[in-house]
Amino acid sequence: MNLDLSQKNFLSYEFELPELSSQSAVVQLLGDLDDKVVGNRGLVASLDTLRKQIWARVSRVDAESTLSSHAQFVNGGAYTKDATGKGRVVVRIAELNNGIGSSTVYNDLDVPDKQVARAGDLLMSWSGSLTAVRWYRDDAIVNQHIFKVIPNGGTHVWAVACAIETKLDQFREIAAGKATTMGHIKRADLDAPVAWPEISDRLNDAGKALWERALAAEKENQILAATRDELLPLLMSGKITVKDAEKSVEGVL
Repeated sequence: MNLDLSQKNFLSYEFELPELSSQSAVVQLLGDLDDKVVGNRGLVASLDTLRKQIWARVSRVDAESTLSSHAQFVNGGAYTKDATGKGRVVVRIAELNNGIGSSTVYNDLDVPDKQVARAGDLLMSWSGSLTAVRWYRDDAIVNQHIFKVIPNGGTHVWAVACAIETKLDQFREIAAGKATTMGHIKRADLDAPVAWPEISDRLNDAGKALWERALAAEKENQILAATRDELLPLLMSGKITVKDAEKSVEGVL
């Protein structure tokens, strides 16, 4: 059936809407989910800031080391070519910066374990934007131009992340000086000195706790966002009631 949606005819159409009280309840429920997401984002930012501040306070310039001595920097592969559109996300720099989107590539390739990103792993782009990101999503495939940073035995990822973060501005300056379309760093740059404190058990426990709590909040936000996106059309169509929706979010609110 073709509808005449001219202004004159559109204003004459009648629509069946839920009671105002039901509309308000839907807005309140979805608003609570959004508020929790925003609160978690603020929590993550605060936890990461505290982690960096602690590292800066305990680091000493006269106790230098190198990034390459504390972790393996495993480059991703060219995994967007002939992508199947199914399987795992292929993590490119776009996904590190902006998350999963409509342009995200999926592939069902089997790749080496060291090129698989799992929740809690540290990924670092070595060209373009030069960022270090804690991956918190489902298992994904690491694409080229990104290192999966694997701490050496006895070193926790939070410490390596802190050390990398202190070098990012320098790395960006190096990349900006490259006479190419997309600046980058070399592996030799990972051998440059970086401040590295003596990490006591107490310091390590504190750093791990901050890292893991931030990771938990990021993972929870995935659940919250998915729940919100699932409930919205069901509530708007009347397929479920607000009471039903409230029961389904009891575990996340």
